[in-house]
Amino acid sequence: MATSAEGITTQDPIQGIGCSRKRKEDPRFVQGKGNYVDDVKMTGMVYADIVRSPYAHARIKSINKEKALAVPGVHAVLTADDLKPLKLHWMPTLAGDVQAVLADEKVHMQYQEVAVVIADSRYIAADAVDLVEVEYEPLPVLVDPHKALEPDAPILREDTVGKDNVGQGPRKHPNHIFSWEVGDASATERAFDTAEVSVAQEMYYPRVHPSPLETCGCVASFDKARGHLTVYITSQAPHVVRTVVSLLSGLPESKIRIISPDIGGGFGNKVGIYPGYVTAIVASIVLGRPVKWVEDRMEHLSTTAWARDYWMSGELAADKEGHIKGLRVKVLADHGAFNSHAQPTKWPAGLFSIVTGSYDIPTAYVKVDGVYTNKSPGGVAYRCSFRVTEAVYLIERMMDVLAQKLGMDKAEIRRRNFVKKEQFPYDTALGWQLDSGDYHTALEKVLDAVDYAGLRKEQAEKRAQGELMGIGLVTFTEIVGAGPSKACDILGVGMFDSAEIRVHPTGSVIARMGTITQGQGHQTTYAQIIATELGLPSEDIQIEEGDTDTAPYGLGTYGSRSTPVGGAATAVAARKIHAKAQKIAAHLLEVSENDLEWEVDRFKVKGLPGQEKTMKEIAWAAYNDVPEGMEMGLEAVDYYDPPNFTYPFGVYLCVVDIDKYTGQVHVRRFYALDDCGTRINPMIIEGQIHGGLNEGFAVAMGQELPYDEDGNLMGNTFMDYFIPTFVETPYWETDYTVTPSPHHPLGAKGVAESPHVGSIPCFTSAIVDAFAHLGITHMNMPHNAYRVWKQIHELGLDKRG
Repeated sequence: MATSAEGITTQDPIQGIGCSRKRKEDPRFVQGKGNYVDDVKMTGMVYADIVRSPYAHARIKSINKEKALAVPGVHAVLTADDLKPLKLHWMPTLAGDVQAVLADEKVHMQYQEVAVVIADSRYIAADAVDLVEVEYEPLPVLVDPHKALEPDAPILREDTVGKDNVGQGPRKHPNHIFSWEVGDASATERAFDTAEVSVAQEMYYPRVHPSPLETCGCVASFDKARGHLTVYITSQAPHVVRTVVSLLSGLPESKIRIISPDIGGGFGNKVGIYPGYVTAIVASIVLGRPVKWVEDRMEHLSTTAWARDYWMSGELAADKEGHIKGLRVKVLADHGAFNSHAQPTKWPAGLFSIVTGSYDIPTAYVKVDGVYTNKSPGGVAYRCSFRVTEAVYLIERMMDVLAQKLGMDKAEIRRRNFVKKEQFPYDTALGWQLDSGDYHTALEKVLDAVDYAGLRKEQAEKRAQGELMGIGLVTFTEIVGAGPSKACDILGVGMFDSAEIRVHPTGSVIARMGTITQGQGHQTTYAQIIATELGLPSEDIQIEEGDTDTAPYGLGTYGSRSTPVGGAATAVAARKIHAKAQKIAAHLLEVSENDLEWEVDRFKVKGLPGQEKTMKEIAWAAYNDVPEGMEMGLEAVDYYDPPNFTYPFGVYLCVVDIDKYTGQVHVRRFYALDDCGTRINPMIIEGQIHGGLNEGFAVAMGQELPYDEDGNLMGNTFMDYFIPTFVETPYWETDYTVTPSPHHPLGAKGVAESPHVGSIPCFTSAIVDAFAHLGITHMNMPHNAYRVWKQIHELGLDKRG
């Protein structure tokens, strides 16, 4: 708080970093004035709908379009044969593989795109879809990645036969995609050979889906006269889409405009390129008319990017006091029919190597094998940074398993193995450098807040009475802010990000970013960063994103990179303006720059009260009275390439009570402490944490995309796929510590993914803990009532005495 010479408080109207101001974007949303892809209407617009395969694996013998084409209002029915002359029947994936746009001679998964119908309305298109006659020859189906690697397994991707590499490393089987290893295998083996104690645990992290409120869609409009393509699209990375579209179509990027308007949630699901986008674009180029494609919910759950599907084996070596000596992990990753997950191409298994977590583990080794199956492609991050959720889940479950083996409390095993505060920056055994942390302080704060000793005493009393009470504890570290170009890229483009800031003569600001919001409150938080850096009210700062014709090139928003990368670019660009403003202020006050000091919203001459210039005064001068030789105007652009990732962390504790006759789990208490470094807007942080905890609860307690042995997807409607409402969702208690990142311009780390990443193993930890005294070390998700009751029944606990 600072007061000007006139006695006016200057901090409040600025509403900068640390202010819990309401979101600037909310008024238009709550009034129903959002602008989504399906709101886009254009003159002469037609609609696309897709013919999809009922089979998971089959050869296409014939496609008959005649009946569909005879329907009034149908303009075209496109198949792979129609796209072949344009060389658009296959497209590159972000993982270096290729994916069929429309099925070429065979289908590789149920609901794969076979043909697209273009018609005057969505209803006509849907009717015509039912009239397209496709003759299939069913083929053997593989949905188990283990069976996919058997010597006599049927070959799924005939187009990759004979290829030693499909974008991400060496192959050892026609259905194998890659093998990826990190760490010191021999040193880790020696650690296990000499260990006093070792534990091992198999676990499966099931396939789940982000299922955002808005499904995927686009409106493509090709102007034949100008040769210019405009696409409105549900994309978290519009500049990447523009580059991919240019590569596919041959159009120069300068003639392609990608617009991501309001997006109803993304969570990683809207990073990649989907066949529906490509077919709409092709249809618009061919017909010269705008084409809209918006998928329905069943299509969305069935074919767009899911997450997880990891078969994991973890091992820990330790001494008798519980000090970890080594970690060994093996993973079989089911990637579906095409390797099309969105992640940095240098990392086939994403950032899974953060699996050492918050712990000082001297040696570790990880091996991940990716495999094709007859399932939908994906493996996208679901509110996490590229497989970090799986990594955190594994190490946190293994810490509980080790504690159980040693008869040690799960809090104590963590205390003994934490990376200490004085060890930062800390180099992990798997190659990452943790920037900062204070794990011990965070843990003790949570344990004190919930009276951990009292909870353990209560649990012992309940166990004596035959009741089931569990206490879950997770102390996780994330890796976010993708990322340093030396470590991350997409299709060869480094994962920097950008900000362009322009201060107008009257002191208002417009800033354009390379990121794109999907509900994180960018218009509010970016404005707060600029407000603090420039001393101009955040209310007068407008933020624009999502239009490739106006925004500087950026890699988009996912992997919790908005604040770590986009926010850093914003701060650095603002500081360039601040530096120029100081030169102008010195000129106006006729002093040296070194004679000036900054206070909230103005430069003051040291030791001379009243000799000052506000930023609004400087902004006006920037357009009429600048030092000789200085360029007019007050604006800057920054492309920020971070030196490292950021590493937010947290401590979560969950208490559950389980009805042993029904298997119903009641989450009595959930306490979540997060450390995201500098906190830009505490209110928005709170909202992001609540949202992430809700999604984590959904994954742990009910979400799953199961397939039967014929490749039929069993959970692709909201009647089957669990989306919790306010009724089911627990009450969340939140807390925080602040450990700034030493390399970030603001010290900020990112937070939106942490609650999802940390809460899921915490729920599992609590539920397993209810049975730990009976020798149970792990239970696979989802923990719905039936599965929990099944465990109870197997233990004979449901017998009424």
